[in-house]
Amino acid sequence: MNAISRRSALALGAFTFAFRIPAPGEAAAQTAATPEVNAWVVVKPDDTVIIRIARSEMGQGTLTGLAQMVAEELECDWSKVTTEYPTPGQNLARGRIWGNMSTGGSRGIRESQEYVRKGGAAARIMLVQAAAAAWGVPAAECSAANSVITHRASGRTTSYGAVALAAGRLTPPAAADVPLKPPSAWKLIGQPVARLDTAPKLNGSQIYGMDLKLPGMLNAAIHACPVFGGTVTAVDSTAALRMPGVKRVLRVGDNAVAVVADTWWRAQKALEAVNITWNLGEHANASSAGFAEVMRAGLDAPQAAVGNRQGDAAAAIAAAPRRVEAVYGYPHQNHACMEVMNATAIWTPERCEVWTPTQNGEAAHAAAAEAAGLPPARCEVHKLHLGGGFGRRGAVHDWVRQVVDIAKQMPGTPIKMLWTREEDMLQGRFHPVTMAKMTAGLDAQGQVTGLHMRISGQSILAGIFPQNIRDGRDPVVFQGLNNAGGEADIGYGFPALLVDHAMRNPHVPPGFWRGVNLNQNAFYLECFMDELAHAAGKDPLEFRRALMANHPKHLGVLNAVAERAGWGTPAAPVGGQAVHRGLCVTHGFGAYVAACAEVSVSNAGELKIHRIIAATDCGFAVNPQQIAAQVEGSFVYGLTAALYGECTVKDGRIEQTNFDTYPMMKMDTMPKVETIIAPTGGFWGGVGEPTIAVAAPAVLNAIFAATGKRIRQLPLRDADLRHA
Repeated sequence: MNAISRRSALALGAFTFAFRIPAPGEAAAQTAATPEVNAWVVVKPDDTVIIRIARSEMGQGTLTGLAQMVAEELECDWSKVTTEYPTPGQNLARGRIWGNMSTGGSRGIRESQEYVRKGGAAARIMLVQAAAAAWGVPAAECSAANSVITHRASGRTTSYGAVALAAGRLTPPAAADVPLKPPSAWKLIGQPVARLDTAPKLNGSQIYGMDLKLPGMLNAAIHACPVFGGTVTAVDSTAALRMPGVKRVLRVGDNAVAVVADTWWRAQKALEAVNITWNLGEHANASSAGFAEVMRAGLDAPQAAVGNRQGDAAAAIAAAPRRVEAVYGYPHQNHACMEVMNATAIWTPERCEVWTPTQNGEAAHAAAAEAAGLPPARCEVHKLHLGGGFGRRGAVHDWVRQVVDIAKQMPGTPIKMLWTREEDMLQGRFHPVTMAKMTAGLDAQGQVTGLHMRISGQSILAGIFPQNIRDGRDPVVFQGLNNAGGEADIGYGFPALLVDHAMRNPHVPPGFWRGVNLNQNAFYLECFMDELAHAAGKDPLEFRRALMANHPKHLGVLNAVAERAGWGTPAAPVGGQAVHRGLCVTHGFGAYVAACAEVSVSNAGELKIHRIIAATDCGFAVNPQQIAAQVEGSFVYGLTAALYGECTVKDGRIEQTNFDTYPMMKMDTMPKVETIIAPTGGFWGGVGEPTIAVAAPAVLNAIFAATGKRIRQLPLRDADLRHA
C-alpha cells in the first residue's frame, strides 16, 4: 500500500464505523439483548464483527489500532469489522471486565495491548470450540481464518456468524491459558490499514457531543468566576428572565451561573444580561510577573525534591575549569480543543445519565455520580468521540459536574450545556508554568564533568492528585530526566548528575497537557546540550553521541534523523536564504524520538521552518500510517506551542480568551514533516505525545545556528531573531 500523507488523505472510506447514540436507559438493555462471544467481541449472524473499545477516540487513531489488535488474534474478516464503546456503568457492573478506560499519556494501545489481544484470541478459541462441538470433532483439528472455521480433515467450513451464539454460551478460557501470536506471525498488526472512523467524519454521520439531540432537550449556557478560587455573591436575573425562550437562571456550585433556554443562543444572550456579583477572592491581584519572581527565587532555594542523582554533581561542577549556566522558562498553555467542553444530562431521583466526550469514561462516571448524589450503579455515562482532548478531558471533569448540577435542578429534563470559547479558555486546566536553571562543568577537553538541572515551578499532581505527592516530590515533574529504566529516561551518561525541583504552585489550576512535563524538560535539556556543545567547540551531533554509549535506542533515533538530514553537509538554500539545522533527542511515554529541524532566518528576523525530520522507535508499530499521522499532528501542536502558546495572568485571570489572542499554527507556516518509523521491537511505546517535546528544541537549536542567538523563553513570537 502506498504511503498517504496526513495532508492528502481526505477520504479513506474502505470501512464503516457504526455508531448510534443510545436513548436514555437503553445501553444496559442493548447489552443484555446482544449475544456476545466474550466481552470484547460480538459476532452477528451476517458475520459482522463488533469489537468493543474501552479507550476513547479523539482523533489519535486508538480505536482503529485497538481493533487491529483484537482482529489479529480473532482471525476475522477485517472488512466486516465495526466498533462500539462499552459504558463505564457496564464496566462497573461487570467487575471492570474492560479494564482501565483512561485514554492519556499515549497509553491507549501500549497499556492495553496484551489483554485486548487475549480478548480476541479467547473469542477465536471459543468460536472454534463451538464449531468443533457441532461437528463432533476435536477443536485441535480445526483452524480459523478470515471469519471462517475449517475442519482440516474433512474440509468442512462454517462462518463465525453461524456459531457465535453457541460460542457465547461456552466458558471463556482463563487468560493464562490463551496464547498470543508471536510478532513474526502478525498479518494485520503492522499494516497501514485505513482508519475505521474516517468515513463517518467525512459524510457527517459522526455524532460529537455538540451535535447531540434528545427529545424535550433544553440548552444551558454557563459562566464561572473568571478568577480561580472566586465565588458568586449575588445574581440579578430580572432582565434575563424576560428574554425569549428563557426557562431558568440557576446558580451552579458556588462559583458559576447558568441560563437554561429552548436554544443555546438564547441561553447565552440571556446569560450576558445576567448581572453577577463576584467575590474574586485572595487571588484577584495575581499576575504572571508576580509568579515569575516566585519561580526565580526557587531556582536557588536550598530545599528541592530530588528526581535524579548520579554522583556528586555540585563537587564535579565546582572543580571543573569551566562552568556554563543558563536559565530557561516555559509558560502556561491552554489545551484549546476544537470542540469546547460540553455534556448532556438527565437527572431524576432514581437515575442520572450523561452523554459527553471524555478521555476517561470511569472518571466521568465518578464525577457524575458524586454530583448527582446517587450511587454509581444508578448512574451512566455514554462516551462520544472527542473533538480534541489533549489531556483536558481526562483527569478533571468539571463540566460534567456542572451539567449534572443543572439537570438536578430541573429533574427529568434533558439539559445540554455548552461552554463558549471564552469560557473554555478562562476555565482551562493549564500546562504547568516552570523555569529551569541549567549548570554544567566542562573539563579542558570540553567533556561534561557534571550537570545540575534545577526546575522551579508548578506541579500537576499537587493540583489534581495531591495524595500522590511524597515528601514534596512530584515524580511526573521529571519526565525524560529519569535514570531507572522507566518510560522516560535521560539519554546521556553524565559522570555526575543532579535533577531537582523546587515546587512553586500558582493559583492557576494545572492539567495534563499533551506531552505533559516532557515538553519543557526536553526544551531545557536539549537546548542546553547545544549550548554545551558550542561552548566546548564541538559539533552538536558528535557531542551528544559521545555521551550515549550506554543509550543505544536514543542513539539509534538520533543517528536516523542526522543521516536523513545529511548532517555535516550544508543544507541547500531556499529562495536564496541560507538554511540551518538543529537537533534534539528524548525518551518519553515509552518511545524514543529525535528530530532535526531545518530553518532559515532573514536578516530582518523572519523565521521560516522548512522541514522537520522525526524518528520514532516505539518498539512495535501497530499501524505505520497512523503513527506517521500522529507524528505530523504532534508537530502541529508542538510548533504552535513553541511559536505562539502562552497564557498570561493579570488581575487573577487568564488574559487570552479566544484564538485572536491565542493563535494556532496555520497551513502556510507548517513545515514539511518527514517521519522515520524505526521500531526495534521488544517493547510497546506511545506515539501521540513524545514528538511534541522535540519540536521546540530542534527549531531553537536551528535558530541559533542561523543567528547566533539563544532563545531561552517560549513562545518565540516576541523574540528578536535578527542576526547577532
